[in-house]
Amino acid sequence: MAYAGVVASTAWSWLLDNLVFLNLILTIGIIFFQRRDPKSVWTWLLAIYFIPVFGVVFYLLFGQNLKKSRMFRVKGMEDRLNFPVRHQERLLKWEGEYGIGPEGRQFRDYASLILYNLETTGSVLTANQQVRIFTDGQAKFEDLRREMRRARHFIHIQYYIIKNDELFDSIVPILIEKVREGVEVRILYDGMGGRFMPKSRWEQLRAAGVKVGAFFPPFLGWLNLRVNYRNHRKIVVIDGKIGFVGGFNIGREYISKDPRFGYWRDTHLKITGEAAIGLQIRFALDWNYATRENLFQELRYFGDEAGEARERLDGVQKVLWPGEEQEDEIHIQIIASGPDTREPHIRNNYLELFHKARHHIYIQTPYFIPDDAIFSALKIAAQSGVDVRLMIPCKPDHPFVYWATCSYAGELLDYGVRCYIYENGFLHSKGVMADGMVSCYGTANMDIRSFELNFEVNATIYDSQVTGRLEQAFLDDLPHCRELTREAYARRSLWMRVKEQCSRLLSPLL
Repeated sequence: MAYAGVVASTAWSWLLDNLVFLNLILTIGIIFFQRRDPKSVWTWLLAIYFIPVFGVVFYLLFGQNLKKSRMFRVKGMEDRLNFPVRHQERLLKWEGEYGIGPEGRQFRDYASLILYNLETTGSVLTANQQVRIFTDGQAKFEDLRREMRRARHFIHIQYYIIKNDELFDSIVPILIEKVREGVEVRILYDGMGGRFMPKSRWEQLRAAGVKVGAFFPPFLGWLNLRVNYRNHRKIVVIDGKIGFVGGFNIGREYISKDPRFGYWRDTHLKITGEAAIGLQIRFALDWNYATRENLFQELRYFGDEAGEARERLDGVQKVLWPGEEQEDEIHIQIIASGPDTREPHIRNNYLELFHKARHHIYIQTPYFIPDDAIFSALKIAAQSGVDVRLMIPCKPDHPFVYWATCSYAGELLDYGVRCYIYENGFLHSKGVMADGMVSCYGTANMDIRSFELNFEVNATIYDSQVTGRLEQAFLDDLPHCRELTREAYARRSLWMRVKEQCSRLLSPLL
């Protein structure tokens, strides 16, 4: 014991004696060997120099910029998806002024966004689907359990957070029963979001035949050097026909049973039809990386039968483009972004929607820490006569993020943006609606973390009826909000100003 104490004391003394040298090495690495935003660089340098030792530890845990090309290598699917992507690109460029019927304007005005998603993410435009919108956790999970009971072939579940409470208890018996019936069940959780789940619970599920995977699990207790890269996606796919995506995780707070938050206002989409395959592909890519089980070897996971799956993946089905579809078809692109993508695709979708808006932009997000491009686009839109409305929560689940959100929202007031503070519990809904025509909803917040660091997935929906329903839900929330005016914001306390400013300085790290 005495020897161990001497070794620890010697190591600590060596660390303190060489702290300047270690800081210099880290500084060189940050500046010259990692391609970062300058604001992020300066923030980390300040943290390392002004918080000795702990600044270095924080950087090792949260500041690493892992090489995307080394982290993720998507093989096989790129070639398989290449044909439908190129096929739709040629159609889009050849048709030019296409789009007939009531939805034609969506395609004329947003053709560039569709093409961008095709070329950069391989997101094929899908049709032949229905969309149901959930804004309440009880209703969402009740429907999810109902669809799980109907599963015949497989259930694929992916959540950022899965907690060991009554909500999970209501799902587990269904999954075990479906395994007994011969249905394949897979659960993928994030190593950070699932850190409080007892290992014995996962072992119980594995013993029952459920396949379980952890994305970036800790390697020593709770220690995880990749903790800054969180798989924030929430996806459920059932039999390749039904997909769920949105903001709800699995935990009692998401069904409004946590007194700290009260009513939990969120948005989740249930998609029945072609776009479920896009969610399935996204799940399969994450599952492959986490478990090394290649689901793409089995086409049955991507359609009812092998032939149908091949049509879906090779792009030979007919109902992909306007002019060929029924008038009531809903067109969707499933888009994903994160450390495994070259560009921040979801952020770029938001940016394109802001640039194209002519009448109004409605935004719901629990965290509002935009980068310069998003911030400027909203300011320009508001000053150009576009009705820009932002809705954020009234209470923080992450204080520093909340204070930074208040700072950015307060600045937008000077440019004519209307900001609403949701007071009927906690607002966790994440999405953008533009001009009653196009919406983008899913798992991504309007913050730098979701744009650059988290693994996210959204659905971009080109449909006036679905977008109209989402906008109506937004308007229905307004009576539960307090509008933040310039006069009220100017009266905030000195202590609140200090918290906002300090949190905003840290925003590149939040």
